[in-house]
Amino acid sequence: MDPHLLLRDSEPRIHPTAELKSCRLGRYASIAERVILREVSVGDFSYFERHSEAAYASIGRFCSIAANTRINALEHPLERLTTHKVGYRPNEYFRGIGVDAGFLERRRGRPVTIGHDVWIGHGAVILPGVTVGNGAVIGANAVVRRDVPAFTVVAGVPAKPLRRRFAPETAARIEALAWWNWPPETIARAVPDMQSMTIEAFLDRWEAVASTGPDPVR
Repeated sequence: MDPHLLLRDSEPRIHPTAELKSCRLGRYASIAERVILREVSVGDFSYFERHSEAAYASIGRFCSIAANTRINALEHPLERLTTHKVGYRPNEYFRGIGVDAGFLERRRGRPVTIGHDVWIGHGAVILPGVTVGNGAVIGANAVVRRDVPAFTVVAGVPAKPLRRRFAPETAARIEALAWWNWPPETIARAVPDMQSMTIEAFLDRWEAVASTGPDPVR
């Protein structure tokens, strides 16, 4: 079948109970019920399951974000008299006293960056300033305080590496192939191979495809 005929509507799907502010959503992105996003970019094909939250974050393509996750769990000012938001959002309680713009910029200055094809498990929390590499996996209920290398599985509180998904040379081949940047028509063609081939066989075949012309995967 012509891969073009397989493609569904590429418009992002946003549940009516979700709350988004100043966000950018890629093609086929999906935002489930009661998700709250603030200043977040979401790449093509990535999805948030129900009751998740994210702020000041960049999400790559093909990311799977489970329910009840928190990306960039925002800090409170530990060094001040109070950690309560009365100190930085007093406008919610008092007239004539505005938001603490300096503290807001401090929060914005520690964004979270999530690579492509990242799986974030149920209830995981990713703290400010963390970068998660391509192909990484975050275990359920993990608390991620430090950067996560590409294709690494982490879990626990605080999260620690458990294992690599692939040998380093295989991971390097996947990074070089960068399949997540392929057009949807090519991905549709590749899905049966993803399902049936070993990772080595898939790479052998599609590396050969990528080397046959100036734009072979289109």
